[in-house]
Amino acid sequence: MSDLALHIPTDVIDGPTSLVAALIAALLIGLCVVRARRGLDERLVPLAGLATAFIFAAQMLNFPIAAGVSGHLLGGALAAALLGPWLGALCVTVVIVIQALLFADGAVTALGLNVANMALIATFCAYGVLVLALKVLPRTRWGLGAAVFAASVVSVVAASAGFVLQFWIGGEEVGQSFGAMAAAILGTHVLVGVGEAVITAGAVTAVALARPDLVHALRGTRLAQNPRTLKEHA
Repeated sequence: MSDLALHIPTDVIDGPTSLVAALIAALLIGLCVVRARRGLDERLVPLAGLATAFIFAAQMLNFPIAAGVSGHLLGGALAAALLGPWLGALCVTVVIVIQALLFADGAVTALGLNVANMALIATFCAYGVLVLALKVLPRTRWGLGAAVFAASVVSVVAASAGFVLQFWIGGEEVGQSFGAMAAAILGTHVLVGVGEAVITAGAVTAVALARPDLVHALRGTRLAQNPRTLKEHA
């Protein structure tokens, strides 16, 4: 059930819905290309490559979340935090396309659906949460970690909600009620989101401590020290 929503296989969503999703995803990815090029520089190019490679490798590794259920990193929150929403969405799209074409992880006919959910919805929802959270939370190690944690959980649940909506529009019969399936998928992905949040918060915080200029969400500012740490060094 978890993998069904994250990498949609063949014959789960009907052809017309898949085609419309592909057209919408193509238009939005085109917009991402235009917007990402405006802020692209020599510093971001290698970082984008490293982030894409990390997300690709991380998506190949599953972590257990319950009996008989596992999940894996989507990468939307990580890409949004490090690269911003436009370039981040493109990096996740590259990962999804490679997985579909080379590893048959998700149907080629469902590429538009998967890109919409995992690259667009997940990345932009994560970025929105990050922006809001960092306006409220202190820009300390723990403040950033909490913001990334929340963004990761929301991004995964939002991506699974995208699948639920797509299935409601054009899903094939699966032998159970839509309400039961939706509840199972959303509930499972809350747990997947927590697993992703732990990984992503740790990774982004580590980068922020070493190179804050590489974390787009911080806009190049350094993390402030916690009040307790300041007192210890006084």
